[in-house]
Amino acid sequence: MKKRNVDLVVLSDIHLGTYGCHAKEVFNYLSSIKPKTLILNGDIIDIWQFRKSYFPKTHLKVVKKLLDFASKGTKVYYITGNHDEMLRKFSGTSMGNFSIADKVVLELDGKKAWFFHGDVFDSSVQHAKWIAKLGGLGYDYLILLNRFVNWMLKKMGKEPYSLSKKIKASVKKAVKFISDFEETASDLAIENNYDYVICGHIHEPVITTKENKKGSVMYLNSGDWIENLTALEYNKKRWKLYRHAESETITEEDYFEQETELGHQLIATMLFTNK
Repeated sequence: MKKRNVDLVVLSDIHLGTYGCHAKEVFNYLSSIKPKTLILNGDIIDIWQFRKSYFPKTHLKVVKKLLDFASKGTKVYYITGNHDEMLRKFSGTSMGNFSIADKVVLELDGKKAWFFHGDVFDSSVQHAKWIAKLGGLGYDYLILLNRFVNWMLKKMGKEPYSLSKKIKASVKKAVKFISDFEETASDLAIENNYDYVICGHIHEPVITTKENKKGSVMYLNSGDWIENLTALEYNKKRWKLYRHAESETITEEDYFEQETELGHQLIATMLFTNK
C-alpha cells in the first residue's frame, strides 16, 4: 500500500479497550499515512472502562502502530483526555519522539495552533466523575446494541441507523452542550491570539470559523473512531477532515458473524449485568 505523506494528523477518542472501538479501521487508516507529526488528542486508550477480559489483538496492533511511528521519525504527542486521565501524572514526559502532555501549542506555517482534549469544559467530568463514568459505560453498551441493530437491518436489506446520533440530535441539552463547548473553546483561543483551536471529546467532527467581538479563530474537532471514524489532516497549509470511507470500513458481519461467540457474550453481558 502506497502511503500518503501528511504534515500533521490529529486523532482523538479512539477508546481502545471498549466494545465500540473500530480498531481495525483505525489500523487501516494509520497504515495508509506517513505523518511528520501525529497528535493523539485524548481518550486513545479508555482506562475508565478498561477490562482485563477485553483488549483484542486488533487493539494491541493499533498501540504498536502508534509507537512504530515514533520509532521511525514521526513526532508523536499524546495529549491526555478524561478517559485516559491516569496518564496525566506523566505529563511533560518525553521519550525520543514520543511526548505526553495536557496540551500542545505548535506553529504551523506562521500560525499558532492550540491542541487540547476539551474535557476541562465538561462539568460532569469535573464535578461528578462517577456520573460521567456511568454515562461512558452506558454509551459503550449503546454502541454495541447499535451494531447488533444494524446487523439485523442489513439482513433485512435496510440502511444502517445511528441510535447515538439520533439521541444527541433530539436532546436539547446535548445540542446546547456541543454549541457551548465550541463557543467556549473558540472564545478562549481568540482571547489568547491563537489562529487554530483543535479539540476532541464531544465526538462531533468539524472544521469551522468562529467569531466574536474580539476577532475570529478556526475551530476544529477531530471527531472519534466510535461513530464517525474521522481524523484531521494538515498538509500544504490546508486543513482537511478525513472520513473513513464506507468501502474501507469493517462490516457489521465481521463483528457478529466472524466473532459470533464474542457477540453473544457481549449481548448477554448487556442483558444480565447487575441482575
